[in-house]
This record gives sequence, structure tokens and C-alpha cells, in this order.
Amino acid sequence: MKFNHIPVMLEEVIKGLNIKKDGIYVDGTLGGAGHSKEIVRRLTTGRLIGIDQDTNAIEKATKELSNYKDKVDIVHSNFRNMKSVLNNLGINKVDGVLLDLGVSSHQLDEGDRGFSYKQDAYLDMRMDTTRDFKAWDVINKYKEKDLKRIIKEYGEENWAARIAKFIVNERKDKSIDTTGDLVEIIKKAIPKGARQDGPHPGKRTFQAIRIEVNQELSILKDAIIDICDLVKDGGRICIITFHSLEDRIVKKTFKELNLDCICPPEFPICKCNKKREVKIITRKPIVAGDKELEENPRSRSAKLRIAEKV
Repeated sequence: MKFNHIPVMLEEVIKGLNIKKDGIYVDGTLGGAGHSKEIVRRLTTGRLIGIDQDTNAIEKATKELSNYKDKVDIVHSNFRNMKSVLNNLGINKVDGVLLDLGVSSHQLDEGDRGFSYKQDAYLDMRMDTTRDFKAWDVINKYKEKDLKRIIKEYGEENWAARIAKFIVNERKDKSIDTTGDLVEIIKKAIPKGARQDGPHPGKRTFQAIRIEVNQELSILKDAIIDICDLVKDGGRICIITFHSLEDRIVKKTFKELNLDCICPPEFPICKCNKKREVKIITRKPIVAGDKELEENPRSRSAKLRIAEKV
């Protein structure tokens, strides 16, 4: 199994987590264990819990962390289930949590996974391959208005209406089965002049379909709130995002958790009883430096935000 993994902003994440040697840490998006390996190296009596929904990632990470078996628990799940995962392990509170969101390098590199618009493959895009719902279902079964909505909202694609229309017209004759088929439809939908500048014409639509298949945005806010409940006072939450929609959710949720009161200004006294839950460490997100951008071009859109439980 081919699995290339370069951890994004590794030094910044390790510094941001402020690791204690006896602490308990969760990597909610284990991937190739690039971040996890550096976390566990800094633990003496501490413990690392690695969670991933991708069985290929679980297999790879298990090998990468085999020298640290006594300190590591690896669980096949989604970070949205972190509370139940930790409960099953008999853990109530942790010292830090990392989420590295978005599609991993190996998922893009594995052509048959259907994530890439550069390689022809069946329309899959599942991060968790044990689930049945695939990109094929979105492309071939969604109504035109729903396709338009997700391509516009999740892909921030200006040509969403035309792309949705072309998809629906094309599938009248036969099903749209591969990433190559979808790329050709997108190219037909976007006028030639608009395709000459900027990223690959399929980039935004593929992003949108992937987000829909894996429900990446819908779970994020609730997951952050759950994570906040799990972290001890003084513990850190580090979240790496790769596009503006994710980053907006993280920024907004951290901001809400940072507020001490959400009552309307006209209320003479606080009635909401809300207490500040985190201190925001990064007023502006941390981005990759020039050296990393040169070595790992996929880090160019990454943003790291850090909050500390209070």
C-alpha cells in the first residue's frame, strides 16, 4: 500500500500542544501518524489515542507507532465520536487534542480512492470505506438544486448552477461513473475563457462533493464543543484547516467558547449563565513558512488555530 505522508506544520503543532510528559493526548485525524509519532516521542508515562476513519490510515499508523505500543491506543472511528471512544478506554479528560482536517496526501495519491481530479477512478471519495454512501450517489442521485447548493456552498464555485445542470443532463443518457467523466462535464460547463486562469477547473467541485460525502463541515462545530468538554484546564486544542469554510467554523466556534456572556446588551444582569471555556492562543491563524511551502506544496492552504481550556 502506497502511503506518503508529510505532517503539516509539525513544529508549530508540537509547540502549540504544549506537551506534558505524563499527559494524555488525542490525535483525532491520525493519518500516517506524522504528528502522532512526534507527540508520543515526548511522552514518558503519558498516553496517545489515535483516531481515524480511514482503514488504510489505521494500518499505516499501527506500523509507524509499533515501537510505542505501550503508550498508544489506535481506534477506527471518526473524531465526532471522541467522547464515546475515550469513554470506552476509561478516559474522562485529556491534556490536548489535535485535528488535521481535510483530505490526506495518501488519499489524493491513491488514484482508486476517487478523490483526485488528476487521476481517473470510480467516483468514491469515502474517507471511511466501510460506509456505503459514495460520490457516485451524490453525482447520480441528487436533484439539480441540491447539486448546485453543495457545489456553490462547499466548493465556492461561481459556475455551480451550470455544472449542476450539465451533470443532470449528462446522466439522463447514462450514469456518471468516474472522476474522468466528471472532469469532462465540468470542463464543458465552465466556459473556456474562465478555465484559463486559476486552479484546475475540477478543484472546487471535487472539494464540494468530498465534503458532502464525508459530512466534513456538518460535524465540525459539535465536535469542537465536545472536544472542549474533554480537555483539562490548561490543555490545548490544535486544529489545522485547509479551506476557508472549515477555518471559518473553527474561528467562530473558538470565539463563541471564548465568550463569558451571550446575553443581549440591554439585559441589566447576566441570565445566560455562560462561562468562558477557552482562551484563544492564536488571534490570527499560523500558516506554513517558506521552507515548508517549498518542501510540501500541499501546506500552502493550511491554517493552524490553537485554543487553551480555562
